Formats: sequence, C-alpha cells, structure tokens
Amino acid sequence: MHFKNKEIQLQYQGFCETKSLWINTLHKNIQNTDYQCNYVSLFKVKNQLQLRLGKLVEQFVFHQISENENIEILIENLQIQDGKLTIGELDCILLDNGKPTHLEIIYKFYLYDATVGNEEIEHWVGPNRRDSFDLKYNKLIHKQLPLLHHEKTKKVLKEYNLDVNDIEQKVYFKAQLFPHLKERNTVFPLINNECIEGFYIYEKELKEFKTAKFFIPTKLNWLVKPHTHVDWLNFEDFKGRLHTFLQKENSPLCWLKQTNGELHKFFVVWW
Repeated sequence: MHFKNKEIQLQYQGFCETKSLWINTLHKNIQNTDYQCNYVSLFKVKNQLQLRLGKLVEQFVFHQISENENIEILIENLQIQDGKLTIGELDCILLDNGKPTHLEIIYKFYLYDATVGNEEIEHWVGPNRRDSFDLKYNKLIHKQLPLLHHEKTKKVLKEYNLDVNDIEQKVYFKAQLFPHLKERNTVFPLINNECIEGFYIYEKELKEFKTAKFFIPTKLNWLVKPHTHVDWLNFEDFKGRLHTFLQKENSPLCWLKQTNGELHKFFVVWW
C-alpha cells in the first residue's frame, strides 16, 4: 500500500475508534447517533487535493454510511442560498431504514479548563480557546438544526421530493478529550468518558518528561492513534520545534513515548 494510502487508513481507523461525545440526550432536539464502523475496509479519498480535517471526517462518515445496506445517502453538503448569499449548509440527508434523516457531522478536540465558564459544558474548550463544546452545542440548537425548516430549505428539498415535516434530525458528534495531566483520572458527569484520549500540559511542566521521546503529527494525523513508526525527537529538539507553535499561539497535539515504551497523546498549550 502506498504510504499516503496507509496514512489515510490510519486516520480512518483513528476516526472509527473515536467515541460519541455524549450518550444520553442533552437536549430534546438533539439526538446523538453512531454507526458501526469497519476500519478494516479500504477507504479511498474521493478528492485527492489536500483536505481540511473537518472535510476529511465528512468523507469518512459518508464512506462509513455507504457500507450500511439499510442507509442510503440522498444529498451531501447541501448549500442553502438566498440569492447570492449562502445562509447555511446541511451536511447530509439520508434514508435510514426508509426514514428521511438530516444528519449534522461534528468532530472536535476539547481540553478541560475549569477556569472557563460556570459549568462543565463550558469548561470543554478548543486547544486554542477559540471554541468550546458550549458554543458548538448552542450553534447546533439555534442555527444548524433550525436551518432545515428555513423557507429556502423547504423550497430546495421539494426539488428532491422531500417534505421537511417528514425528516428526522440527528447529530453525529465525536470528540477526543484532554483533561490536564493532574486531572486525567477524573470522571466527568456530562460527557462520555471513553472520549478521553490523553492530557494537556503547560510548557513549564515539560520537564517531567525529560527522558521521553516526542513527535508532532500534522493536523490530519491528530486523528491517528500513536504508534512507534515515526521519527522521534529527543527532549531538546522537541522543545525547539514546540517553541515555534507556542510563539504563534498555537497549541500542538503531540505524541509521547516514555522510557517504558508507553505511548500517549497530549497537547502543550500556549495559554
């Protein structure tokens, strides 16, 4: 298998192994669903151009769904326009056992910072603190899901012989979660704790891992489970590369290989 294809397969496997962010219903209008994922099957990228992480995840989901004989994808990435203005996009319309369903696809990386907000949903923030679980959740409730019932959407869906009143709505929300190193054994009541994939630290805490080896994967490879077949960096070389990220106020996801062979995912945060 060509290296790039092998890399994509590892990304697809990492996606498949990621758990749903929550199990029980958080809001009466949001049903988080999951689909059986067989990452042994070969995934082929439809578009060979460089994809952003979110778009690659969408392709993974469409591939995953296409392998289910009870599901048929009707529309992918349906843009809703008002004249020349795009007012939103529906990720996917599918038939699930004959039932038309609007599916919104989300894949996130969140870190737990209790200094942000007043409750747990607000404490889960993006690695650079520019987004959060709370912000995304409210966007789903107040913008993305209501878009289905917009007059412009109704008009477009009529062209597909679909009535919005017959369409069920679901979200497919997966996430990798990273509490601080000192909180990694904490049980969090709101989220699915099986989403915890590692931890985060501040730059000053790096000295705890002086004897370890390190690797900084590309953004698409944030999906991948750590493995040994990479060019590991020693502590000093890693600090040099890390500094470039932190100076630009970027918190990189990194891999850690300890002297006993244990592998970990972790973020080093600039804040």
